[in-house]
Amino acid sequence: MELKEQKSWDIIIQPKSTWFELRLNEVWKYRDLIVMFVKRDFIAQYKQTILGPLWFIIQPLITTLTYIIVFSKIANLKTDGLPKELFYMSGILFWNYFSTSFIRTSETFSANAGIFGKVYFPRLTVPISSIFSSFMAFAIQFLLFMTMYAYEIKINGYRPEWNYTVLLLPLLLFLMASLSLGMGIIISSVTIKYRDLKYLVTFGVQLLMFATPVVYPLSTVKNPELLKVLELNPMSVIIETFRFSTMGKGTFSWLSLGYAGGITIIILVLGIALFNKVEKTFMDTI
Repeated sequence: MELKEQKSWDIIIQPKSTWFELRLNEVWKYRDLIVMFVKRDFIAQYKQTILGPLWFIIQPLITTLTYIIVFSKIANLKTDGLPKELFYMSGILFWNYFSTSFIRTSETFSANAGIFGKVYFPRLTVPISSIFSSFMAFAIQFLLFMTMYAYEIKINGYRPEWNYTVLLLPLLLFLMASLSLGMGIIISSVTIKYRDLKYLVTFGVQLLMFATPVVYPLSTVKNPELLKVLELNPMSVIIETFRFSTMGKGTFSWLSLGYAGGITIIILVLGIALFNKVEKTFMDTI
């Protein structure tokens, strides 16, 4: 009697049994696909443009100059005694990464419906790739910030007040990436059924910027009740902590940072739960 050869399958596709079944090992197996998506997003963003990736530098420079003229010269907003260029660039640096990642991940299902309907792969690889592709722009703009930082020290004699919290920078980047990922996939999951909500995303991000200390420091907010509301925004804590750690000026406390970390984890877990639930049936409703 011949024994049948036992077949071993490389990939077994089966439905998720619970909301919180992440299957991160499966995502790791498709890491090459994440790299491909990152390259696609990076190349497509400035394809057929004259200046190409130079826009990563030009955009924040023009925005910084505009903020200096409008908010510092005209509106006379204070910058906590920090050099205006560094103050506004630091806010723009972090806000651009968050807003870009958030908008991209919020379009996960609508922008990739054609791919999702043709071939199987872990759907979570798409929003994760959006986070990494946005990080490439962040890295370039961070180098620009450090160049301006060195210029202020060498040429203008600026003396920053360094402190040990500069070691928190990797944590701040992780929190910002996780927050944008969690919020983005929540919106992406909800807009499958309520498509008109996607029109509010861009508008909402613009409004949220003014509830974040991008163009003003929290120290200038004198209304205690308004200050408490602004501190509920995790991005406020992240940006203020970054300014405090690199320039010695800003509102920082371990309690606020712990709050921002806790809220970020809750949003990320909730987002993944909704994403896992929606991805099972989204092709029937999109």
